[in-house]
Amino acid sequence: MSAPKGDIGLIGLAVMGQNLILNAADHGYTVVAFNRTVSKVDHFLANEAKGKSIIGAHSVEELVANLKRPRRIILLVKAGAAVDAFIQSLLPHLEKGDIIIDGGNSHFPDTNRRFEELKEQGILFVGSGVSGGEEGARYGPSLMPGGHKDAWPHIKEIFQAIAAKSDGEPCCDWVGDAGAGHYVKMVHNGIEYGDMQLICEAYDLLKRVGGFEDKEISDIFAKWNKGVLDSFLIEISRDILKYNDTDGTPLVEKILDTAGQKGTGKWTAINALDLGMPVTLIGEAVFARCLSAIKSERTRASKVLGGPTIPKDAIKDKQAFVDELEQALYASKIISYAQGFMLIREAARDYKWDLNFPSIALMWRGGCIIRSVFLGEITAAYRQHPDLENLLFHPFFNNAITKAQSGWRSTVSKAVQYGVPTPAFSTALAFYDGYRSERLPANLLQAQRDYFGAHTFQVLPEAANDHLKVGSNIHVNWTGKGGNVSASSYEA
Repeated sequence: MSAPKGDIGLIGLAVMGQNLILNAADHGYTVVAFNRTVSKVDHFLANEAKGKSIIGAHSVEELVANLKRPRRIILLVKAGAAVDAFIQSLLPHLEKGDIIIDGGNSHFPDTNRRFEELKEQGILFVGSGVSGGEEGARYGPSLMPGGHKDAWPHIKEIFQAIAAKSDGEPCCDWVGDAGAGHYVKMVHNGIEYGDMQLICEAYDLLKRVGGFEDKEISDIFAKWNKGVLDSFLIEISRDILKYNDTDGTPLVEKILDTAGQKGTGKWTAINALDLGMPVTLIGEAVFARCLSAIKSERTRASKVLGGPTIPKDAIKDKQAFVDELEQALYASKIISYAQGFMLIREAARDYKWDLNFPSIALMWRGGCIIRSVFLGEITAAYRQHPDLENLLFHPFFNNAITKAQSGWRSTVSKAVQYGVPTPAFSTALAFYDGYRSERLPANLLQAQRDYFGAHTFQVLPEAANDHLKVGSNIHVNWTGKGGNVSASSYEA
């Protein structure tokens, strides 16, 4: 048999897999393609892959036999059992030092498990986030690889060649150990949920309060996309709102208002709760999708639950309303990313990952769904201050949110006044006001917990005295009838 020619193998010929293979072939790499339904391999070779440096394999054994050592194999299959099944089918044909890369949307705890299991067998496992959709996969996605660090020198050249570029820099770098790559992709997807919800709330306010037509909103988004809100999601929203059905009416108006979700936003929100991080905007974005899903119940509620009536001339100065809404969207977006990076920082501490924050921001700047000019500022902020505690402490974002604050508050006030739900705008503002508060009413909450459950409390340093000592877990017999035994203390 002749020497293997394949630089990298890929299993899974759905849209993302096919486009990633074509992308790699365009960059001069020979790719070995395999799919469980073998007829897809033959169809791909006879059509899209025809004449390109792509080799078809009709079995896992044939796939492995066609790869140069160390063998590099990307799995682009459905997350969960399918990933484990393909790993097990590959193992008998691999040897120590070979590399398996899971490029699907796997949950990071599964990646942690696979990393450990394969490390024991001498296989270098990588979990890589891949973002950018169909077009990104074909012409340059954002890639977020993490796992066994010994794999990076063997995949770096290929990954950075096929990745999107931002100012000449590849939107791909090594993220960290074990499941760090999939973790960062999970947070990316959570932020994506937040960005989409914010844009939808802006659309809803423009339509219901501002009285704008879809084409007018498309024009507003087009203008926003030339400024600080320049992003892929604003761009596609602009296109969607001006797209008409065959009868000349906006297609978006015919779409059922029940949102789907695949779970990555929920994973982010649950992980934030597990780590005790107030990632409120992503959480509200997930709940907004859940609320949208109970359509029949909302329809019944709309007929029996009253609320404000929005007059036709609710907004006298429409341009001022649009400008304030732009500020609200920008400020809320800053909060969403600040929260996302707070979560990643806490995860790095908790899971003992050494994460590169400027690289993470750069990875998101191009190729991915949340790509925007805004991420260039985040990259610059973390390059200037790698240990930046919070984006809100950086002068650029501090100044930006200060300037946007008036319009932000005005927008949320109008939404409340006219009964238009803005969970993402509202929670972003509530977080901001909570984060900038030196004192919060949690002192009363702690007293309540101690009153009914003897859960104890601690005292302010300036309030310490002989019986209230700093650092002590204190229980008070609030009524004179309770006992003096306190409950065990724990952290949520």
